[in-house]
Amino acid sequence: MADIVTNHKARRDYHILETFEAGIVLHGTEVKSLRAGKGQIADAFARVEKEEVWLYNAHIEEYAHGNIHNHALKAPRKLLLHKSEIRKLFGLASVKGNALFPLSFYWKNGKVKVSLGVGTGKQTYDKRDDLKKRDSEREMKRATMKWTKG
Repeated sequence: MADIVTNHKARRDYHILETFEAGIVLHGTEVKSLRAGKGQIADAFARVEKEEVWLYNAHIEEYAHGNIHNHALKAPRKLLLHKSEIRKLFGLASVKGNALFPLSFYWKNGKVKVSLGVGTGKQTYDKRDDLKKRDSEREMKRATMKWTKG
């Protein structure tokens, strides 16, 4: 499972409550562009509309060797999920303060899949706590590396 595009901003800005795996409806040039790693999902979000899930603001660059039938860069794209998963997503996303966003695009059995996350936004002090925790873990790791080497 190799990531094509990852949304680092999502893990930094949200407490992720649950993740879902979804298929995505893409045209040929979009797949070719993603195969070349030309995508960006940092500002992307998803919405449940009329029992369907749509991904907005996912930027997939035009395919370099495409023709006049190239895709639109930020077109809404339909996500493929089971009805029970869509109902669950709708319930989770309709709670005030929760957001629905893509975590990554990746390959699975030759198809592009989307890891979709449901989460609540972090406050600035939560982000600072995460940074402090990461820094202290890094320092401990360095100290143990020095201790084991020397």
